[in-house]
Amino acid sequence: MTSIEELAVRAVGSGTRRRIVGITGSPGAGKSTLVAALMRVLPPGAAAHVPMDGFHLADVELARLGRLAAKGAPDTFDVGGYVALLRRLRAVDGVGDEDGDAEVIYAPRFERDLEQALAGAIAVPRDARLVLTEGNYLLLDDGRWSEVRRRLDEVWFCDLDPAVRLARLTARHVRFGKAPDRAAAWIAAVDEPNAALVDSTRALADLVVPGTVLDALPVEHDDPR
Repeated sequence: MTSIEELAVRAVGSGTRRRIVGITGSPGAGKSTLVAALMRVLPPGAAAHVPMDGFHLADVELARLGRLAAKGAPDTFDVGGYVALLRRLRAVDGVGDEDGDAEVIYAPRFERDLEQALAGAIAVPRDARLVLTEGNYLLLDDGRWSEVRRRLDEVWFCDLDPAVRLARLTARHVRFGKAPDRAAAWIAAVDEPNAALVDSTRALADLVVPGTVLDALPVEHDDPR
């Protein structure tokens, strides 16, 4: 796959049932950038974007758990809620018994300005035949994360050059309010250990999207962690 148009054709597939395609990769690899590019070339209303990051646990809960400083690690998400949403999104085709006749299913969105998730912020209409969902841990085979892969038709891995990824990740942290030294410290303590975990799942992907494709895409400035 060498163009965004070819990727869009693959994402949609040839059948009539809803497809759910996952986009994964390490922090800063361009997951949301790829999704945004796909959404631009797909017909209006044909696809919906449902990020995994809407299932960040709230800061107050992370503080209670003593995990606020690790926000973004696998255990700082409501993975059960994410799996349940994927199950509901699949039920539009009669697979399962939840919300099979729902005209709209609502999903949460992570609001970076607030650093919190907002419930019911994304509407997925029944006639959206493609759902693009992106996040770090879609291929993680640990605990309830292992249930995510079973809900997805395909998972693509964004394989951006590590130096480019780190530069973009640093710039993003600074853009959203971290001082450069604080951004560097956060990346070393949180993002890069998470990146190593995500990179270990690369071989499980159905498709690896190379850096040559990702580099050609305009960078989305609200690309989530």
